[in-house]
Amino acid sequence: MPRTPAPRPSASPALDARVARLRQAAHAEPRLEGVLLYGSWTTGEADAHSDIEAYLFLDDGHAGTFDGPGFLRALGPLALAHTNQFGVLAVVFDDDLMRGEFHLEAAGPGIEAVADWRGLVHLPDPAAAVLLDRGGRLAEAAARLAAPLAPEPAKTAPHLTGELANWTLMLAHLLARREDARAHNLLHARVSPLQLQLCRLLRGTTDHWLTPSRAAERDLPAADLDRYTATTARLEAAGLRAAARASWQWSRELAAEAHGRWGTPVPQGLHARIAGLLDRD
Repeated sequence: MPRTPAPRPSASPALDARVARLRQAAHAEPRLEGVLLYGSWTTGEADAHSDIEAYLFLDDGHAGTFDGPGFLRALGPLALAHTNQFGVLAVVFDDDLMRGEFHLEAAGPGIEAVADWRGLVHLPDPAAAVLLDRGGRLAEAAARLAAPLAPEPAKTAPHLTGELANWTLMLAHLLARREDARAHNLLHARVSPLQLQLCRLLRGTTDHWLTPSRAAERDLPAADLDRYTATTARLEAAGLRAAARASWQWSRELAAEAHGRWGTPVPQGLHARIAGLLDRD
């Protein structure tokens, strides 16, 4: 039986107001050729805890000199503004601690690449996501992202089962070496997302494919959430090893289910040897 969904926070008027200010500021900034929102605001899932995410496409001659934080202050005072490890301008608005992520890109190659985001970005209402489009190219490219691109089980399941075996073997070696902190990180940052993706593929709930933990409480049956819970652990030796064994058992069961559904290859010998390593440790 599915879990009873947790109540969702109410939609955020502050987010709507900030999007409106972004639209207004973009139209007043001649160096901008296009602005495209993405994320929860564009999929109808934004709430009081959501952030604002957008691409700012700049006239090619200004892409390297544009003062991003200065422009964003038109949306509200900034408590933080920095370029993160992915080269994205990350900000925190001081009035309500709303987060923001803004990609500053040259319009020429940037807008041309938008059409290739299918499968990575979903815009159910492209017209609402495009806040500025001076030349018409951005709206045309965004329209291609209106339909979600669901993963193909026949191709995706073998990839996921292979990755689960690969990373769980590494997990077993790290535990044997007593690198518990590294093993803890690997289990939760690498293995768990792959399991959730394979679980979603099997359950037919792939709407949150790129962030598979998102809305898992609503999307997945209670039994799967319980299995996922058993794979989590504090950084404590006995509990971590029990979680690793539970994780691999769940991975094997998911792989077997994928084999029964789509004929996904399962290297039984390797799977048993990985289980042996985890049991021995």
